[in-house]
Amino acid sequence: MTEIKVSFKPEELDWKKVNGMMPAIVQNFRSGKVLMFAYMTREALDRTIETGKATFFSRTKNRLWTKGEESHNYLFVKALTTDCDSDTILVTAEPAGPTCHKGTESCFDAQPELPFAFLAELEDLLEKRKSADPEKSYTAKLYLRGTKRIAQKVGEEAVETALAAMSKDHDELINESADLLFHLTVLLRNEKASWAEVVKCLENRHKDTSLLHPTTI
Repeated sequence: MTEIKVSFKPEELDWKKVNGMMPAIVQNFRSGKVLMFAYMTREALDRTIETGKATFFSRTKNRLWTKGEESHNYLFVKALTTDCDSDTILVTAEPAGPTCHKGTESCFDAQPELPFAFLAELEDLLEKRKSADPEKSYTAKLYLRGTKRIAQKVGEEAVETALAAMSKDHDELINESADLLFHLTVLLRNEKASWAEVVKCLENRHKDTSLLHPTTI
């Protein structure tokens, strides 16, 4: 089990202010989407930290409740943070399936789409295509042909993106960039890598100005 990053000491939260029922907002670790809202007692918080699975206090059941205990759509917690007043918890988690009991990704299904959230959804979709029928799925066929062919496609799409930019064709640049991102995502998943790792690498370069790299800001 991956250790949860906890940015506070549980005993230092303002439990008295919230009468022992701490509001908890759950956010998707990769896409940033808000998944659900619930309450945590101190016991629920301790159970969450101990097991790595988001656990809350159900006011209808009047007991501790681990999300996914029946559906197995657990929320595997990555980090726990609190707000400036120490009276609300932000739970950053990796969902194992739909979070809402209605079968949707989020209980806030009508929330505005975040600009880069679809990349996380695309990663999940392309991961599932690994077990799809190559005769019915272009992505599955790419996986079947292996790293060499996938890397070749990334190279081809990169050249076409550059050519679209040189020709000042805005629509073609967008289309070719989409093709490039798609095939690069396939390559990352094929090599068991993720966009989260790529973004983390960029963040590290930005923070460490001693890194002599072309993308250092």
